Amino acid sequence: MIIAMDGPAASGKGTLAKRVALHYSLPHLDTGLLYRAVGRDALARGVALDDAEALAQVASGLQVATLDDPELRTAGAGEAASQVARHPAVRAVLLTYQRHFASGEVGAVLDGRDIGTVICPDADAKLFVTATPEVRAKRRFLELADRGVDVAEEAVLADIRARDERDSTRGASPLVQAPDAVLLDTTNLSIDAAFRAALDLIEAAMSRAGRAG
Repeated sequence: MIIAMDGPAASGKGTLAKRVALHYSLPHLDTGLLYRAVGRDALARGVALDDAEALAQVASGLQVATLDDPELRTAGAGEAASQVARHPAVRAVLLTYQRHFASGEVGAVLDGRDIGTVICPDADAKLFVTATPEVRAKRRFLELADRGVDVAEEAVLADIRARDERDSTRGASPLVQAPDAVLLDTTNLSIDAAFRAALDLIEAAMSRAGRAG
């Protein structure tokens, strides 16, 4: 069983993907962490985030064991990831790992920007998780505040909008809803309500495919 969960920043897809993976006893991959890690490693080595060739080399040497680095959850890492993800050469390197992860014996839950469109176009269930920019900015602001990060909510909203624009207009695997993905708008949903809605949508997809959840 492969479940693809795409959507913009702070839409709730990551939290939902973790809970969905736990519910179905499936491995989970937050693919955004791969790009954040490439950005982290590139900056640490002094590699410019617009140097596609050098970034691809950084991606080739990525140590997956470092994906639990707390630094990857910072706003700076997110900004770097958005810039790194623009480059087709980087995406090509990371594509192989993501597809290998998804091809495990039991399947997997992957969340990101292009899971249902590029990484796993034949996924058993595809969700496109979104919310209004204002709600997503509020969520990210509260998350950062909880970590002790001093940032204005207006600045977070500006960053969310900038990332949305960059992610949806880039030439390589832009953020779009796959034609066969089901929209899940979490704007007015609690995490528990969103989780229940996600399960209902996944179960419906499995039923259509003739598979039991």
